[in-house]
Amino acid sequence: MQKQLHHQNQNNQTRDLANLSLEELQTQLRVSLGHGLTQEESHHRLSSYGYNEITEQKISALQQFLSHFLGPIPWMIEVAIILSALVKDWVDFTIILILLIVNSVIGFWTEFQAGNAIAALKAQLALNARVKRDGEWMTVLARELVPGDIIHLRIGDVIPADIRLLEGDSIEVDQAALTGESLPVTREMGEVVYSGSVLKRGEIDGLVYGTGVNTFFGKTASLVGNTTIHSHFQKTILKIGNFLIATALVLVTLIVFVALYRHDNLVHILKFVLVLTVASIPVAMPAVLSATMAIGSQVLAKKQAIVSRLESIEEIAGMDILCSDKTGTLTLNQLTLGEPIGLDNVSPEQIILAAALACHNVEEDPIDQAIMASLKDQKQLTNYQVTNFLPFDPVIKRTEATICTHEGQEFKVSKGAPQVILALVANSYEIEKAVNKTIDNFAKRGFRALGVARTNAEGNWQFLGVLPLFDPPRSDSKLVIEDLKNLGIKVKMLTGDQVAIAKETCHQLGLGNNILSAQLFSTSDSHKMGQIADSVMQADGFGQVFPEHKYYIVEALQKGGHIVGMTGDGVNDAPALKKADAGIAVSGATDAARAAADIVLLAPGLTVIADAVRESRKIFQRMHSYVLYRIAETIDILFFLTLSILIFNFYPMTAIMIVLLALLNDGAILAIAYDKTRPDNKPANWDMFSVLGISTLIGIASVFGSFGIFYIGKELLELSPEMLQTLVYLKLSVAGHLTIFVTRTKKSFWTEKPANILVLAIFGTQLIASLLATFGFGIIAPIGWGLSAIVWGYSLGLLFMLDWVKHLGYGLFHYHFLGVSSSAIRQKAAVNKSLIL
Repeated sequence: MQKQLHHQNQNNQTRDLANLSLEELQTQLRVSLGHGLTQEESHHRLSSYGYNEITEQKISALQQFLSHFLGPIPWMIEVAIILSALVKDWVDFTIILILLIVNSVIGFWTEFQAGNAIAALKAQLALNARVKRDGEWMTVLARELVPGDIIHLRIGDVIPADIRLLEGDSIEVDQAALTGESLPVTREMGEVVYSGSVLKRGEIDGLVYGTGVNTFFGKTASLVGNTTIHSHFQKTILKIGNFLIATALVLVTLIVFVALYRHDNLVHILKFVLVLTVASIPVAMPAVLSATMAIGSQVLAKKQAIVSRLESIEEIAGMDILCSDKTGTLTLNQLTLGEPIGLDNVSPEQIILAAALACHNVEEDPIDQAIMASLKDQKQLTNYQVTNFLPFDPVIKRTEATICTHEGQEFKVSKGAPQVILALVANSYEIEKAVNKTIDNFAKRGFRALGVARTNAEGNWQFLGVLPLFDPPRSDSKLVIEDLKNLGIKVKMLTGDQVAIAKETCHQLGLGNNILSAQLFSTSDSHKMGQIADSVMQADGFGQVFPEHKYYIVEALQKGGHIVGMTGDGVNDAPALKKADAGIAVSGATDAARAAADIVLLAPGLTVIADAVRESRKIFQRMHSYVLYRIAETIDILFFLTLSILIFNFYPMTAIMIVLLALLNDGAILAIAYDKTRPDNKPANWDMFSVLGISTLIGIASVFGSFGIFYIGKELLELSPEMLQTLVYLKLSVAGHLTIFVTRTKKSFWTEKPANILVLAIFGTQLIASLLATFGFGIIAPIGWGLSAIVWGYSLGLLFMLDWVKHLGYGLFHYHFLGVSSSAIRQKAAVNKSLIL
């Protein structure tokens, strides 16, 4: 707590330092600009402020592994292990213990693969810095910088700390990765430059005032570090576990009371409790679902989408809103020249040529690069020679070049701020209205305008026209957005650029025109975001967005009941990428964005997102099929065992039979990960009302089927208790495993062909179960081929009855209640609740 208050006080102090004048800042930091800090003072401040880096909070591998032994399903397995030891059933004890360890190892390994977002953010800091200490320039590790240090910056340097610029010419810095601004910004003496931005033009000294977590960069990192997300997948497993635990507890309590009333032996009661507990555990559920997602992630990797967190597959399948960063994601992050507007019949080609002659440092200046790229014939520049060049200066706000032709003619060209260029010409009053109208039209469309002028034969300036500059959308962005809409996903654009630029980009992409300024959040904190949920939901995009705004936008949408995806590529996107249900780092993203994201795209553009959504929905369908199957079979076994004891005072299965069911059926069901499925054209979600309702109906119908074979064996065939147990075991194994064919599709099971590997896995394991039941092998009582054939015929007939029950269940529970989508009801209720609060 004390450490947290210390950082908070330093943070407040850093904000104050950013607003002081340079003289006041120098006094406050107790530093001489000519001498710098002494080595002794720098070491003292290093112990006070800490290293210029982002501290990590690491969880040991052992802690990660042990966490997988906690939770409803592991607890159920552990209770079964304890009960096995109490009744000294060491075979069951060993088998169940092995299952627990295997599940934990699989869960730990998949989690261990996740990257550390904080470490990647830390790696973005410059490794070294040139600093003045004891009056001498020296190179030190950037992590050793302290407030009060004077550093020297050159073109291409990553700014290692938050600094105030000292005396010198203006510079240009690229802070797109921090603020989302697509254009480099000009900074002059006394102004702030943030850690993590890149120097694009100029060379200057700076005074460090903020380091480590107290920088603008550090606050972004802390947003990532403070974000803890529990996936819908984890919540679903928890709900299923709680449902089965509650069911098992009720039935165990009922049986114990009845057994005590009958004066049954205590060891006998404990054995039954063991059987019932083992029967109620979906022992392989975590492993099967994790394996399904892991295999699915390999398919996504072939589609150029790398999954760093397996649960994100389920999240992207249910995603109904995608928040996309603009610069570098929806757009190319490359300035492009639009169609110039000329005056007095000046052609666009003439304007571009004059502007090209007024370019100098093409490799360093993105504006000059855009102009040169638009010049159709670069060879014509060889006809001219630049005899003098005046580079861009923030005071005069233009460039100027003196040009000499091969014929000896001399003239000047200039490009820069339109109003400055306009002031050069003698007839500015006559053309000012037309020029301003052109500039305003460009501004409304989000274009940056440049004026271009040239001197005539008399040496007088002539205004040639206006150049529009913009960051164009990717060629595939509009098609992808339309494709995502067809998949039931609404796309919202987030950008650090002005609202006008955001509106023009949204217009070009077909996103709509309802663009809000992020100033909407200036008076709100994260706890009040629900109050503006409607505004956030209705918006097509947001302009002037800072990192914390992206984070809060995602949070507000999540509070509105939505599953939110977020794409991005910069450090500024990292907090929102981690906060989102499905964080997607696009191709070329920074290491910080990649580590914070759940899915990293390798191919440029967003085309692969739609493919990833479809593939994720296929994977979700497989998991959904398995969950329905697993719950239905657990209900069948639990209720059949309980009712058999209560009504007939007969224990129909032994513990080893239950374990055999788990080993054969759950082991083979891993093949569901390769099953053929068809993705829905709407977001997938775990509607637990539907899942539990449909699976319970199928389970109850299976209970009636189990009593049917019990009646045949007991009353019609008059089998011995041991053979009756084997008969029941084979029915629960065969009919139970065949149920996956019913749950894998919403249609009749015979209309959609399953994958060959699934068919082979199911019939292969049931052949083993049949051989075991037929011959016994000293484990269970043998029943012979005849009775095994009867069980198979009975189970195949039961399959058609369960399919009819499934259709009944979908009609009663599946996503609709009184004609309204249940997910829509939850979403509306969540929004109303947040507004009331």
